[in-house]
Amino acid sequence: MASILIIDDEPDIRDFLTRTLEHVGHEVRAASDAEMGLALYRAHPADLVITDLLMAGKEGLMMIADLKEEDAKAKILAISGGNTKVGPDKYLAAATDFGAVRTLAKPFGQAALLQAVAALLSQDTGVSAPVC
Repeated sequence: MASILIIDDEPDIRDFLTRTLEHVGHEVRAASDAEMGLALYRAHPADLVITDLLMAGKEGLMMIADLKEEDAKAKILAISGGNTKVGPDKYLAAATDFGAVRTLAKPFGQAALLQAVAALLSQDTGVSAPVC
């Protein structure tokens, strides 16, 4: 199966993503912030990166920009629940502008996650297909 890197500052979300993806056979590594995620990717590029957009320190949008600058073919699934003032739609739209190939609005279930991951892993890099 695929190598997947998860970057999310919420332990419960990281655990949910990790368990769900490992259950179907993927190799999963997880980082609690963007800097750690970039370091893990540089050490061992993943087939897919799943990143939250709103994190302490470097936010997901800047992480996406940095990753795409280093590896234009990186496949990125951006996830966000927005914040109290702005819903996830605006953040997820910006994520595609920065280079995310697909998006998912939080909360989402296992089926939506697995469908998005399967679609991303089966498509060529560089093709933008946002899903909210």
